[in-house]
Amino acid sequence: MKTMYFLGKTIALAALVLPLTATVVDANPSAKNQQILDHWTPARINQAIPRQLVIASNGLGYLRMPDGSLQPHGHNKLVEVTKTTKQPRAKPGTGGGDSEGPIISPIEPGDGATIGASQRFAATITDPSGVRSVSMVITFPDGSNQSFIMSNSSGDIWENTLSGFTTDNGWSWSIEAKDATKGQGNVTISDSYDFDVDTSGEPPPPTGDGVITNAHWATDGLIQVSVGRIYFEMPTNSRLKRWAGYVCSGTVALDGKSGRSVIITAAHCAYDDANKAFARNVLFIPNQDGTTGSGTDTNCSNDPVGCWTPSFSVVDTNWTTSTFPDNIPWDYAYYVVPDSGAHSGSGAWESLDQTVGGLPISFDTPAYDSGTTSSDADYTHGIGYSYADDPNLMYCAENMTTEGAFNWWLPSCGLSGGSSGGPWIQPVAGGQGPIISVNSWGYNGEPGMAGPFLDETSAECVFADAKDAAFGAVSDTDGQQGIVVTCP
Repeated sequence: MKTMYFLGKTIALAALVLPLTATVVDANPSAKNQQILDHWTPARINQAIPRQLVIASNGLGYLRMPDGSLQPHGHNKLVEVTKTTKQPRAKPGTGGGDSEGPIISPIEPGDGATIGASQRFAATITDPSGVRSVSMVITFPDGSNQSFIMSNSSGDIWENTLSGFTTDNGWSWSIEAKDATKGQGNVTISDSYDFDVDTSGEPPPPTGDGVITNAHWATDGLIQVSVGRIYFEMPTNSRLKRWAGYVCSGTVALDGKSGRSVIITAAHCAYDDANKAFARNVLFIPNQDGTTGSGTDTNCSNDPVGCWTPSFSVVDTNWTTSTFPDNIPWDYAYYVVPDSGAHSGSGAWESLDQTVGGLPISFDTPAYDSGTTSSDADYTHGIGYSYADDPNLMYCAENMTTEGAFNWWLPSCGLSGGSSGGPWIQPVAGGQGPIISVNSWGYNGEPGMAGPFLDETSAECVFADAKDAAFGAVSDTDGQQGIVVTCP
């Protein structure tokens, strides 16, 4: 089914306000809903892998597997993979006339930050002779201190994550780094960086300072309850005879419509552009970070607002007629959830969007750094459910720039697979959004995350179809549970 739209570019904010009349959902899952819930057994949950698309050194697209190997996507060309290793260190005795200690550039937390009970401490540390060792010192409010070894995680980044902090002011931390020159080596001791601790509900994320590569989103607010994990299956061959389980992220969007809720995600989390089929057995779990279970499971009752099953998804035709990475400008999609029969979990709930609130989508051009200027206005958060951090909601944050002609870019973002489709928020102040893009793709073995433009593209047109398409007009046949939209 293809629909042609001729819509204006801007949606007035007033049009995004939800109807005031609450819709209470059917407490009993529909037969289709129950079939999907029954499908996701513990074994299938455990076998599902991130739907993580990357561009390799040969310029082709691959599905990055959890072990780091690459599976060709839409082609059959193998690629030599250079596995990420720890930062090479020079052997003692090298370094020539090097008489200076390593250069230390702290990443997180910055001076004056407020952290929660657990925190990742990280810094970029470089030296022409190599870095031999790095340690950090935590100074308690009472003046006592404790030392910890920092490990080289990737590139020049050294880090350690500590937990057990208690609410108080007056904490600080510092770093001591030693290079690999002959003898004891040259030593650099950083400045002392102050921080406070608040475990009453976890602190809000930073709003304009510092580069956050991958941290726990620990703010219980509208963003956390609106973002969720998406489980789904896609075919492993063009005949649609075999299917495999995947996991992505998505966000409930304000749509101003009754009778349905709309989830924005990445197109590669809704439609398989290699085998030309829509996802099946789709399950959305909002605010899984708040689960009372130990992680992802099949018990919808231990998740704050249960589980929800979308009926269909909507994508741009350009995503379906090309194959990654040729179709990266159109890597956005929407899942549509009916108000009744789509929920499972304890208690009586309203429709999905009225239950979690939802975030607005902005189709206006966001702030970004052109490369010649820098402004806090372009400080952007990429958020998603990383596979490696189940069940935590994770985020990266920094000033946003561009990658090529069709993508926004967060150059230091280190979110792992599973975060695909999660929202980009700019600005994050107040925790209300709006969404300006979604997690899309990266370069294999390198930091950074790309997100598609939602402004001056078909994203608004595809959103309009998701809000208006009739449920009965979409097939229930596996691989056809969606709508392909042709936009101007």
